[in-house]
Amino acid sequence: MNEKLQVVFGLIGGVALFLYGMNSMSSALQKAAGEKMKSILSFLTKNPVMGAVAGMIVTAVLQSSSATTVMAIGFVSAGLMSLPQAISIIFGANIGTTMTAQLLAFKISNYIYPIIFIGFIMNFVSKREKIKNVGMVIFSFGLLFEGIEIMGGVMKPLASSPFFVDLMGKVSGMPVLGVLLGMVMTLVVQSSSATIAVLQNFASQAGPDEVTSVIGLTGAIPILLGDNIGTTITALLACIGQNKNAKRTAVAHSAFNISGSIVFLFLIPVLAKFVTMISPSGNEIDVISRQIANAHTTFNIVCTLIWLPLLPVMVKIVKFIVRGNDAAETSDVKPRYLDENLIHQPVAAMYMISLEISRLSDYTTKMINLLRTYITDKTSAAADEFTGAVSAIKSLSDSISDYITKLLSEGGLTIAQAEQTAGLLFVTNHIERVADRSSEIEKIYKENADGGKSFSDEAIEGLKESTDLIGNIFYRAVEVLKNGSDDTENIINSAKKELRKEQRILNKAYILRVKDGRCSPASTSDYAAILYELERAADDCVSIVEEAVENLSFVDLQSNAENLDLVKGETENESN
Repeated sequence: MNEKLQVVFGLIGGVALFLYGMNSMSSALQKAAGEKMKSILSFLTKNPVMGAVAGMIVTAVLQSSSATTVMAIGFVSAGLMSLPQAISIIFGANIGTTMTAQLLAFKISNYIYPIIFIGFIMNFVSKREKIKNVGMVIFSFGLLFEGIEIMGGVMKPLASSPFFVDLMGKVSGMPVLGVLLGMVMTLVVQSSSATIAVLQNFASQAGPDEVTSVIGLTGAIPILLGDNIGTTITALLACIGQNKNAKRTAVAHSAFNISGSIVFLFLIPVLAKFVTMISPSGNEIDVISRQIANAHTTFNIVCTLIWLPLLPVMVKIVKFIVRGNDAAETSDVKPRYLDENLIHQPVAAMYMISLEISRLSDYTTKMINLLRTYITDKTSAAADEFTGAVSAIKSLSDSISDYITKLLSEGGLTIAQAEQTAGLLFVTNHIERVADRSSEIEKIYKENADGGKSFSDEAIEGLKESTDLIGNIFYRAVEVLKNGSDDTENIINSAKKELRKEQRILNKAYILRVKDGRCSPASTSDYAAILYELERAADDCVSIVEEAVENLSFVDLQSNAENLDLVKGETENESN
């Protein structure tokens, strides 16, 4: 094979293996640390400093600043955090992502294959999911280093190529060229970690003198700055179709990296001198990989320390760039929290689903109240309002079910998360069934009236009482989803027994009224059918409670999601 083709295929193959290892490691880390992620995410309700800490920790866990950025954009779009909080998380994410470069600077060439073997054995042999996930983390870690080794091997001929030596000389003499080169590389690969890994490998190659680096630290820093600018494209893509605060968050990410890169472009000698001072001493080609990692870390820490106190200024800048507000942009019937970009972050996606289910339950409570109103006055206006509420429930529940199905089909869930997600789908379906039962009651009631039949005032009063009981049962069922309760299952079952007892009394009373001529015999079957639908609605409420009681982690999920919702008030205040 042609030598040039070997270099090209080796380089793209190494990058592909690196990206596969990085993505697999990120996915396995999410599974291994899934439950811990809930605690980390609780930082999001704190002040901007805690937001930056959360962004740093989450990115270190996920090994992807893009994943953290997308998550922050999703949360601010849903109104779960204020714009300053989201921006502070972005600041922290930029620090967290430097951990990847620090890891890549270690020289573990002799240990790559043992690492891959150990990871494979742990994942292949173990029956415990947690050990399998840890094994996949180790296996993927070895793969990404193998990708680096492949890239390093094919880059050796490049280091002696006159064309590349001349190009690197121009980059060193024209830092702007290096920034553009780094930016384009990251835009193409869509991973700053991959391009920084390529940079570290290439810089570790000896130049024509076989002693110094082919590019040197002062030549590598501009490319590194370009990598930081290029990575912001992910955030900009994620904000497409989102609200204005989400777009402002993405713009803040770009402003952070662009402003920092412009400033450091004039301070390259100072940064290079500082990095050389804090890095290990030795031959340049042996230590430059660590120097690049330290330069990356220094850049992001300094930028964060500068911008964090100036957070209000950043907010004003992005509000000036992205003007306007989000008032009345979204229909209430449409999902408010479901974000397609969060499908690959299961914990965040499950938070969003639980909040959307909370909205669905609010609609259902309203619908039950509207059903009671319709039973009382039987006007067309009441019927239209009730029908609108049912339509909203069915539309929203369909959206939730579709989102859950996508989350399950992604295959990135742990067994526990899959069970919780299945529980979310189960609850959604039963809430929709409560709406179906109520809709059937309205249909029976309307057909009875259209047929010239009618219920007596006593019969209507009985139906109102039964509807109130259903409303009470549903309210308690939703409460156990949100807060949990050791005795709620017994309370719900007792309420259902009370409903059945009430229905038996109502049926007997109705038959006596028919016998006395106070009710129409023709309405008997309709009356019984309505009571039967109410009992079926009660069964659905009991099923919701049983799911919450049996799957306590689902209750915890809902509770944690509501903790995130505490910042909603701050968001609303800010927009006002």
